[in-house]
Amino acid sequence: MKAEDGTADPARLRELRAARGTDDIEERARFLSAFLRSPITTGAIAPSSEALAQSMLEGLDLARANTIVEVGPGTGSFTAAILQAAAPGALVMGIEINPDFASRLARRHPRLRMVNDSVERLPEHLSSCGRAHADAILCGVPWAILNRETQRRLLQGICRALRPGGGFATFGYVHCRVLPWSRHFRRLLHSGFDEVRTSRVVWRNLPPAFVYRCRR
Repeated sequence: MKAEDGTADPARLRELRAARGTDDIEERARFLSAFLRSPITTGAIAPSSEALAQSMLEGLDLARANTIVEVGPGTGSFTAAILQAAAPGALVMGIEINPDFASRLARRHPRLRMVNDSVERLPEHLSSCGRAHADAILCGVPWAILNRETQRRLLQGICRALRPGGGFATFGYVHCRVLPWSRHFRRLLHSGFDEVRTSRVVWRNLPPAFVYRCRR
């Protein structure tokens, strides 16, 4: 069931999470462990909140999309919401560089076409599924801690994969806005997309975050 604005219904998401038996404490511990092992590829100390997930989906109209990609899904904070909002016949692909996260998500969500790779090669993975482009891409990559060249390469893969007119959503943390690499990332967004908007701050997230909503 979806909310009137086409996003996933929060009550239904809570039911799905309870049904799959996910232990919130265990998930947070796994996420923290991954961060301690590799902070550059994990980027956060805790999974994103349901409130941030809903903000990420806003305006993407996933119910009408034929091809949806989640980049850097981590432990799957957004994945259930994306799958619930997607049309039954849509391809929903996840691309995750952490092999542990990728394998766990593949087991948890059989419908998700999970790929353990860098987003730089996203266009090739879409092509292998018979898709020229994605209609919508949602991204959890930790942009603020990546250097300029890595930001450019990853965003280039996303832009190559997204169809003209397609929607792209990613997020940043409020406390990182002033960092030089955060400012550089905003410039990259404005150079790669025709429209770049910023959401209100999602205070019900650790740490507080906001969403970049972009269109080509």
